[in-house]
Amino acid sequence: LSPDIVQVSMAVSKLGRMRNGWQPAVKLLQSASERYGVAPNTITYNAAISACEKGRQWKRAVALLGEMEAAGVAPDTITYNTLISACSNGKQPELALELLREMEAAGLRPDRITYNTLISACGRGAQPERALELLREMEGRGLAPDVITYNAAISACEKGGQWERALALLGEMEAAGVVRNTITYSAAISACEKGGQWERALALLGEMEAAGVARDTSTHSAAIGARATAE
Repeated sequence: LSPDIVQVSMAVSKLGRMRNGWQPAVKLLQSASERYGVAPNTITYNAAISACEKGRQWKRAVALLGEMEAAGVAPDTITYNTLISACSNGKQPELALELLREMEAAGLRPDRITYNTLISACGRGAQPERALELLREMEGRGLAPDVITYNAAISACEKGGQWERALALLGEMEAAGVVRNTITYSAAISACEKGGQWERALALLGEMEAAGVARDTSTHSAAIGARATAE
């Protein structure tokens, strides 16, 4: 018996989770109609796009969106979120933002995952201003930022040399009742260290220790840099 579309979609997803599995996943997607007589649906395409995202193949992922639309298969929020993540990993913030607008034009509503991934993309692309604009846009849509949102925004400020804004975001987190974690403190301490604000960096380190938040390698590196500056 030939597999049905559910089985084919599951197989594409399973291949995509394997090391270097994006190529066989895409091949299975593209041969499904001819080999098994089943037409790929949104779930099948999403599985193949996810495989490309995991394989750091952002160009192939975007190409699949075009193939999907040409086949008359409608993308959904998961499609776009995965594509935006692929572009973020590939340091393609402009394309990620373009996908957001395409998503909206298709009548799909961006969710918290969409914005978190976009803010991260702008951080990787050294665009702190755009990252903060997205944070405000997200809030304007009634989507409450979570710790992942704030961490991505603080990291964007750190990469963009905006230590003041990184600290302002820490204050917003506290006001919103969002608990800071290791990533939060590491990014904020690094932002202060890079900005020559060693006193603030060391104060944050002390606050982190008092709160019982575990350090990681990034925290240690930033703390060493701050202490070296202080001395």
